[in-house]
Amino acid sequence: MTYLLIGGTGKTGRRVNDRLTARGLPVRVGSRSGRPSFDWNADPDTWLPLLDGVTAAYITYHPDLAFPGAAESIRAFAERATAAGVRRLVLLSGRGEEEAEISERGVREAGPEWTVVRATWFAQDFNEHFLLPPVLAGEIALPTDVPEPFVDVEDVADVVVAALTGEGHNGRTYELTGPRLVTFAEAAAEIQAASGRPVRFRKVTPEECAARMVAEGVSREEAEALTDLFARILDGRNAHVTDDVKRVTGHEARDFRDFVREAAATGVWSPS
Repeated sequence: MTYLLIGGTGKTGRRVNDRLTARGLPVRVGSRSGRPSFDWNADPDTWLPLLDGVTAAYITYHPDLAFPGAAESIRAFAERATAAGVRRLVLLSGRGEEEAEISERGVREAGPEWTVVRATWFAQDFNEHFLLPPVLAGEIALPTDVPEPFVDVEDVADVVVAALTGEGHNGRTYELTGPRLVTFAEAAAEIQAASGRPVRFRKVTPEECAARMVAEGVSREEAEALTDLFARILDGRNAHVTDDVKRVTGHEARDFRDFVREAAATGVWSPS
C-alpha cells in the first residue's frame, strides 16, 4: 500500500506520517509545498499526478469542512481518487457539524472503502492552533462555555492509522472524544495551574469573538465563519463522551490533564 496524506504537515497529518514512516510504509504528503503539490483551490485534474500509485488516502480539509466549498472539493477529490485506483479513504470530520456531514456523503458515495473519523475539539488547539494566542494573552474569550470532551490529536492519529492500515473499519463512522467533559473555564484553570501563567475564560458575544480573532491575525472571513461555527456547535450537542478511541486502538483516550501537563513542560505557555 502507498499512503497519501492530504494535509500531511498539519496537526493530525504529521503525526499520522510519523507513525506510518516509523513502520517503514511508503507515504506521500499532499500539501502546497509538496512535489507534486496539492491545493484544494486548484483544478481537480491537477491532483491526478499525486494520486498515481496511491492505494489509501487520509483526507483533511483546512480550515474546516463546515466552510463554503468544502463539500464540493471533498466529493471531487474522492471521485478522482477512486478513478485513479485508490481503494481506501479515511476522512477527518467534525463532530456535530451538519455541513461536515455533506462532505462525508461525498466520500461514502465515491465507491471505495471509507472510514469517517469525527473529532471533537482538539486539546492541541490550546498549544498549536488558534487558542494559543488567547492563552498567551491571558484570556480565552468565546461565545459559550459548555463542556467539551477535548480529544488529544495523538489519539486521533492512532485511530486514523488503524483505519488506513487495518481491516474492519470499512463503512464505519467513529466519534472521537477524550474521557471527560471540560469547560473552557476549567481548561483555562488547568493550564494556569500547570504553567504558572495567569489564564482566565470570559464569555463574549460572537461579534467580540470574531473581532478578537482578527486582531490576533486570523482573516476576517475565516474569523467570522469560525465564530458562527462555534456559536452553533458549542450548544451542548457534543457534551458527552464516547469509547471509540479505545474500541479502535485498544487503549484509553488520553485525559486533558495529561495533555496540559506535557504541554506545559515544553515551555509553550511559560510566563516568561
